[in-house]
Amino acid sequence: MDNALYRWVQSTALLRADVEALLGLVLAVAVTLHALLRKRRVSVAVGWIGLAWLSPLFGSLLYVTFGINRVYRRARRMRGRPSEAPEPADTDDAVVPEALWPLDRAVRRIAGVPAMAGNAVRMFRNGDAAYPEMLAAIRGARRSVVLSSYIYRDDATGREFSAALAEARGRGVQVRVIIDGIGGGYFRTPTYRRLRKAGVPAALFMHSALPWRMPFLNLRSHKKLLILDGTVAFTGGLNIAQANRVATRPEHPIRDTHFRLEGPVVEQLAAAFSADWAFVAGENLDGPPFFVACEPAGDSVARVVTSGPDADVEKIEQVVMQALACAQRSARLVTPYFLPDELVTGALAQAATRGITVDVIIPRVSDHHFIDWATRAHLEPLLQAGVRIWLDEPPFDHSKALVVDDVWCFVGSANWDMRSFRLNFELNVEIIDAGLAAELDRFMRGKMERRLTAADLAARPLPTRLRDAAVRLLLPYL
Repeated sequence: MDNALYRWVQSTALLRADVEALLGLVLAVAVTLHALLRKRRVSVAVGWIGLAWLSPLFGSLLYVTFGINRVYRRARRMRGRPSEAPEPADTDDAVVPEALWPLDRAVRRIAGVPAMAGNAVRMFRNGDAAYPEMLAAIRGARRSVVLSSYIYRDDATGREFSAALAEARGRGVQVRVIIDGIGGGYFRTPTYRRLRKAGVPAALFMHSALPWRMPFLNLRSHKKLLILDGTVAFTGGLNIAQANRVATRPEHPIRDTHFRLEGPVVEQLAAAFSADWAFVAGENLDGPPFFVACEPAGDSVARVVTSGPDADVEKIEQVVMQALACAQRSARLVTPYFLPDELVTGALAQAATRGITVDVIIPRVSDHHFIDWATRAHLEPLLQAGVRIWLDEPPFDHSKALVVDDVWCFVGSANWDMRSFRLNFELNVEIIDAGLAAELDRFMRGKMERRLTAADLAARPLPTRLRDAAVRLLLPYL
């Protein structure tokens, strides 16, 4: 009897081992096939395939949990199938200077819309300068006001904006407001509640009261956009919060840059808002008072570039790389967070290698220490290639801008990190204007006082370098 029991236990163990081996083989093959078809980078595909074969059960579990990019798939499912856009023409556009025709051709194909001549652009520093103009525009609107913001605090500044929007609604203006489901305050959403209570049509972008149904942190609408009567727009990096009124000396001041645009490009901005409103509220805003024919208002050439993990995958990142590839003399950028992937860092390094003056301005201290740590571990190849890195002193500056060859500008909501380039829904504006480029250049040169060198990085203690390198492994999630 004991021998029979022993043989039964032994045969069961062997059977279990055979089943586990077969299951491991099936899982390893499945991971291999999926990685071969889905992973564009060879190093990533090799890493996952190797892990799956070395430890089929554990490796496959990790791959299912972390290796499958559900972000793009979820975004496409939630926002629906994009409509087919007409193929942009390949002919050179006379509104763009001839020296920029190759870049214009690339951006037109990426964005799917033409550059628009006849625009006027004004730049504002901080909420101190921008908010009074924005509030006056809301109070002066006669037909429509649309607003989209990532952060919209229910503080003194936020309540002033909410009162202006409610007053506009009360006098018969068509008002629509989009607030991000995370940036607007995930659990309480106080500004959203205040607006709805005042009768203002407002919607939260990708928000759910059930955390397991919420694409938490990912798929955020990072756009900042205000459009009045379909003819005047404000966009850039400025959220709505008292902290952006630097002159009031808030506890944690945030500097920023914002822009007022007038002219035909406002129609493209209105189209971007309309697409988002149709998604969050199910209402189509085509036609007046949200869309009107905009008359020429200035000499700037401008075009809107939207980006997000659905129909506009990586478009802003592609435009950045094309601009760096087409640069002839200089490329200067400022960003609050600098954690791009190897494609963008490679484009910066290649530009510097061929003799282009490349300046990257980042905060010495941002509002997220772990991002600063990861950034320091990210800079050595750029410094070796000749890219100049400058550290901006506090208070924290949330501005984002790129100027190429003293005439081509790229401004808006997108930071230079993988979250903005690949996960968030972002909106940037390409502006060809030597005057604006000079203004941005003066602004950025004012930050170029302390230069970071390779010796500075090497001087960090070993524990600090290890910490920074470890945090850098989280690059796709920061």
